Amino acid sequence: MIAPFFHRWELRLAEVSQADRVVRPFEWGLDWLMPPHVTSVAHPGDDPGGRTPAADPPGPAAVDPRAAIRAWADEVMRDSDAFFTPARTRDYALSEAPAHLRASGEAGTLTFPSGFTTPHPANNTVHARYFPPSPVRKPKAGAARRAVVVLAQWNSDPEGHIGLCKLLAKLGIASLRISLPYHDRRMPPELTRADYIVSSNVVRTLQVCRQAVMDVRLALWWLRDQGYERLGLLGTSLGSCLAMLTGVHEPLVRAQALNHVSPYFGDVVWRGLSTEHVRQGLEGHMDLEGLRELWRPISPWSYLDRVHRTRTLLVYAKYDLTFPVDLSLLLVKEWQRRDPRVKVATLPCGHYTTGEAPFKFLDGYYLGNFLARNL
Repeated sequence: MIAPFFHRWELRLAEVSQADRVVRPFEWGLDWLMPPHVTSVAHPGDDPGGRTPAADPPGPAAVDPRAAIRAWADEVMRDSDAFFTPARTRDYALSEAPAHLRASGEAGTLTFPSGFTTPHPANNTVHARYFPPSPVRKPKAGAARRAVVVLAQWNSDPEGHIGLCKLLAKLGIASLRISLPYHDRRMPPELTRADYIVSSNVVRTLQVCRQAVMDVRLALWWLRDQGYERLGLLGTSLGSCLAMLTGVHEPLVRAQALNHVSPYFGDVVWRGLSTEHVRQGLEGHMDLEGLRELWRPISPWSYLDRVHRTRTLLVYAKYDLTFPVDLSLLLVKEWQRRDPRVKVATLPCGHYTTGEAPFKFLDGYYLGNFLARNL
């Protein structure tokens, strides 16, 4: 009886934004394999691990677009560290927050150039709101300074997860709440939703998710340069996937709290409630198996051999229609097999209802408590 209740509630909450969801035409996105607007992604020595990045992918001259993308994805998977490593930047700027925001704990907004350049100028500057630890919970002399990059869900508004940042501050943990590509201030005028990060354009989805990981790594590097010694990630939904991709490629990450999880990017798009309009654009051109294959570089399942490196919390919702529960359980089971230290928490609600009381408070407790104990 409980499951149908939550499923009806999920459907009602999803319906609120239904009118804004546009079914966009299918595109292979071959122009995103090596578009003229993309700058070189890295240079030898930029990565703290000392790896040398791979060359830019070949141009879109192949006759068979599926084969061209498959070959490119194969090349990416041979050196995913290079794929997700941005060039260094020193062009960070921290602007002071207005007085009313400073009074609530927000110090200012960090901006810096994205690690990946797209055709949309607004999307090429990263914005991250900075919350230092609360003065009453600053670490004692000699204690390690801790900080987290926070990634909200797909189509989050600018205030998404600000409450979590304030909670972390009270726990003595600084945070940067980063705006994902094509979200809020990074959204070009032709969009009302962040359609370019998850869409029926196959390669653009890959490249923009790659951009997000690069941007989070640049944010982590800034935190390190400010003297923060223990760094972590907190991501929800799409932000959870992107956080996981960052965590397995960035050696600075000590702990990560992943809120709503799934093993395959393509399966969530194909089966999830929130992405029905994206599937409609894909149908007739792609099937689930093909999508799973081409989107390997942005699927958590591809990197499970590296998960033991980072302390992790996996959170899933028992009545989730957006990240289907069987997929969440598949990832949890395999993660536990590879890393018995992983922590798992189950929310007695669905995906959208996680943001409703009382479930949002339970979720905040799981996330905050884990990071406070493991950073």
